[in-house]
Amino acid sequence: MKKLRCATYEGVDAKVVDVESTLTKGLPSFSIVGLASTAITESKERVKSALLSNDFSFPPKRITFLLAPSELAKSGSQFDLSMALLILLHSVEVDLSEWFVFGELGLDGNVKENIQLYPLILSLANQGLISKVIVPLESMNKLSKIPNVAFYGVENLNEAVEILKNQDTITANVKQSAIEYPYYEINKEKYYYVKEYEEDFIDVRGQDIAKRAALIAATGFHNIIFEGSPGCGKSMIASRLRYILPPMTSSEILDVAKLDVLEGYEPKFKPHRNYKNPHHSSTQASIFGGGSHKAKIGEVGLANNGILFFDELPHFSKGVLESLREPMQDGKIRISRVNSKVEYPARFLFVGAMNPCPCGNLLDENKECRCSDLEIQRYKNRLSDPFLDRIDLNIVMQNVSTEDKASYSSKELHKMVVEAHIFAKQRGQGSLNAVISDQELEKYCLLDEDAKIVLESASRRFSLSFRSIKKIQKVARTIADLDKSQNIKKVHLLEALSYRRR
Repeated sequence: MKKLRCATYEGVDAKVVDVESTLTKGLPSFSIVGLASTAITESKERVKSALLSNDFSFPPKRITFLLAPSELAKSGSQFDLSMALLILLHSVEVDLSEWFVFGELGLDGNVKENIQLYPLILSLANQGLISKVIVPLESMNKLSKIPNVAFYGVENLNEAVEILKNQDTITANVKQSAIEYPYYEINKEKYYYVKEYEEDFIDVRGQDIAKRAALIAATGFHNIIFEGSPGCGKSMIASRLRYILPPMTSSEILDVAKLDVLEGYEPKFKPHRNYKNPHHSSTQASIFGGGSHKAKIGEVGLANNGILFFDELPHFSKGVLESLREPMQDGKIRISRVNSKVEYPARFLFVGAMNPCPCGNLLDENKECRCSDLEIQRYKNRLSDPFLDRIDLNIVMQNVSTEDKASYSSKELHKMVVEAHIFAKQRGQGSLNAVISDQELEKYCLLDEDAKIVLESASRRFSLSFRSIKKIQKVARTIADLDKSQNIKKVHLLEALSYRRR
């Protein structure tokens, strides 16, 4: 018996699959066992044709492949190459214990690219499970970005055989490819950014308070809700937020590329965070992920390390809004089904936009509101207190005027975010302010005496929960970072309190 390693998906993570083979005497046959999908069982014909097309003999034996562990459902065409190699090397003395092999075979023996290889191998690398791997050569533009893995790119079956036969003398034929974007380095960690602003804050006229709040939200990754009349600029600000978010580490860029592949897009390896904007009519399964047999990732998981924007917030179903509380608090989404239980990372910046009333004219000085008090109250009650308690910044938008002028551009705001990010990292802080742990909160969110008095007074007056107090401290820490202040001062805390829900 010989064995090579491959992998399959379980949620968004890869699980190692041992491809074991036996060739025994008996009536010639070719079987694959171990909960293989249709794409895998079809590989029998691809493997046979690839061997015969390259002058290899197909052994007249009883060939059996086991994909272990047997209880794990496997899918994908990446098992073709490992099966073909095990057949060809069944009588050759060679050590295969360290090798992973991925590749779909063409009928002529060429090894084809599979876009799903990137997230599989990245997940294995993040888990520290892979060191040497044979892959299709045409996949190397993407795969070479993954660090600490020796890649051996092959174009056809013959090249793969030669690598395994001569593994003591052959070296990896693909060099690691660096991320080619500007960066700065702090404490041996590189932070990448890009100065491209497809949508610019200079287009948003007036709304200085909202733009200031957007700057704070972007800098610290604080959840924010914009409330205002139709057309006042809520969606404009939300769509421009993604271009001023903090720089990204190489691991974050690789994870975003992984999510792009899972969504069916070609990865760009660009330091732009994801921006997801589901419609309010979207189902709960499409937003959080799910499926009767295999739990697939939803919009919340795809927004990891980026922005999740809910426009017309009160029109989302009660179930969606209440289910959103857990990932907003824990940074994870858990999906439980009879056949699978999956956990996705979901650490995102939540942005909501809503009208002040059903007709939208409550705050407009020039239009009359057509809503009754009962209708307004029902509209507001769609958002529960536990949900709103997880929002850091609540902004009431100003009325639109023809005299409003442009102020800050995205380039200027992004510069402020980067400077605040550098300031925070230089003091040794690992996480963005909105998601720091309680230990980091005590270490980095230090209030001066006046600020402590203000916070204690606000806590008593407004009956603030422990969560609310911590959120106020985190927002104040971000405001202090924008001012490059080591301690949180009274003015920073007062501004943070001004953004709390009234």
